[in-house]
Amino acid sequence: MKPCNFKFAIFSFIILITLNVHAQIFQGKAVYMSKSKMTLGSWGARLSEGQKKQIHERLKNRLEKTYVLTFNNAESMFLEEEQIDAISGATDSWGAYFSRGDQYKNIKDKKIIQAQEFYGKKFLVKDDLYKIDWKLGSETKKIGEYTCYKAKAFAPKEEIEWYNFSWRDLRKNSKKTTNTEENLKVIEAWYAPQIPVAQGPAEYWGLPGLILEVSVDNTTLLCSEITINSKKQIVIKAPDKGKETTKKEYAATVQKKMLEMRNNRMRRSR
Repeated sequence: MKPCNFKFAIFSFIILITLNVHAQIFQGKAVYMSKSKMTLGSWGARLSEGQKKQIHERLKNRLEKTYVLTFNNAESMFLEEEQIDAISGATDSWGAYFSRGDQYKNIKDKKIIQAQEFYGKKFLVKDDLYKIDWKLGSETKKIGEYTCYKAKAFAPKEEIEWYNFSWRDLRKNSKKTTNTEENLKVIEAWYAPQIPVAQGPAEYWGLPGLILEVSVDNTTLLCSEITINSKKQIVIKAPDKGKETTKKEYAATVQKKMLEMRNNRMRRSR
């Protein structure tokens, strides 16, 4: 081998090793602001602007939240910062019943572990991580200092909002009908290839770069602050306390409890 070719081969080998090491230790922390638009339906049409504003202030902690995503190439933890009720000054306990708990994702093993608490009972939801079928686009925009690319997908409601509950779910179950279009959620995401990890907030992952913004229905999660490759190694530990269950089983448990509450209330009102 010629000396120049040998030197080039050695240099290429060193570069590959360096890139591989950096890929292994790539880590960071991102802060996301979640904002949801308030929808009051036909009932809201009868309210004055003052009444709507009052309701918005009371529900502010459920409409605006802050989350922290700690991540590396394989694992992530997604935590909600505790909110203080804007009216009473207390923590928002009712809203917490249907909020996501501390969420651990392992995109290498395709597993999710999430700690949920419902009416004083702790659950540890362990299940497969839903693989989102993303369609990559060419549209770009800046989020902070990062150039982000747009991606879009459709996903079933029970996969991305399995921890949530609405009275509409009970009505749909009682009718025993399934509207496929209503069940599918449209997901719009913006990811940064400059941050080469397939991580993202909540149930969203699998793009060639960290997801910095994602919108579903009336809710948008937007990254407001990010720290990459801090010198101190970040330890990511999955939740380990609570009754083990699956996403489907947990959703059924919540709906059963809410159905009991509704039936008890109806009996008392007779």
